[in-house]
Amino acid sequence: MNSIHRRIAQVAILFLASTAAIAQDADRPGLRERLRERIEQRREPAADAAAGTTEHSLRHGGLTRKYLLHVPARQAPGKPLPLVIALHGGGGHAEYMADDARYGWVSKADQEGFAVAFPNGYSKLPGGRFATWNAGNCCGDARDRNIDDVGFIRALVADVRGRLPIDRERIFATGMSNGGMLSHRLACDAADLFRAIASVAGTDATTTCTPSRPVSVLHIHAKDDTHVLFNGGAGPDAFRDPSKVFEFVSVPDTMARWVTRNHCSPAPRRTVDTPGAYCEVYSGCAAESRLQLCVTERGGHSWPGAERVRRGKEPASQALDATDVIWGFFLEAAR
Repeated sequence: MNSIHRRIAQVAILFLASTAAIAQDADRPGLRERLRERIEQRREPAADAAAGTTEHSLRHGGLTRKYLLHVPARQAPGKPLPLVIALHGGGGHAEYMADDARYGWVSKADQEGFAVAFPNGYSKLPGGRFATWNAGNCCGDARDRNIDDVGFIRALVADVRGRLPIDRERIFATGMSNGGMLSHRLACDAADLFRAIASVAGTDATTTCTPSRPVSVLHIHAKDDTHVLFNGGAGPDAFRDPSKVFEFVSVPDTMARWVTRNHCSPAPRRTVDTPGAYCEVYSGCAAESRLQLCVTERGGHSWPGAERVRRGKEPASQALDATDVIWGFFLEAAR
């Protein structure tokens, strides 16, 4: 065999070995998911997406996960859309979070011209009801089964970006209760993706938090919350099975954690003081990030400004509208 033939044979052997290795690697747990996510990130989005709400699903972590996507009727021609990820509370589901009477995100998206996605948490039920999120120390089966919800949200954003032109610098997350806790975790574990997060009635439940960059954080909470107690602990309206939650971190401790993480001044400045509510802003945060707390006197474990709450619950505070406050905060954070 001459040198040319030997060289051809060597190249063929190397090619076959590489092909076998790739095939073997493709069977490794999680690799297919990462490859699929990379493909989705490279896929060209549709030039014009029809307005309205549609349901989508994707595979992540060996599970089929679903989400609702609302495309606004009002879109600036040729401009990428901001994207808000709206996370339901523990025991809820995507359709519940998309209910405008409870949260107002669909109408706000249409008014302001941004896309909003409503993911569904982990549920053992076929329809996805009574779902929870793995926010670290909380909550339910999602936590107990160590569901990769941070990875799911990353995959969801990649999937949406394959469908719509999305502004990478204006991707935000918000949530209620357990969903708010996951928002805090996203600021810790997906700081490269999210510009700002906002949590309502869900304090920090992370086990560790080392953000790759400062993320702007807004927290909203009622002083009389009977589920996630303002001063820490699980109240009487928490999960019936106490093993499904934990002794929730207090609101002051949650804010103190973000003061440290974002290197803010520890003394906040009162910016809103209205009957039934106030807001405070922490100054001097790193990389021009923002940190803000808004507190309502009443409203219990609900979304301030909501027209409708769960049966038997105290009416939501009307001293401020959480959706309006959150969207205004997101706009400020993205400037």
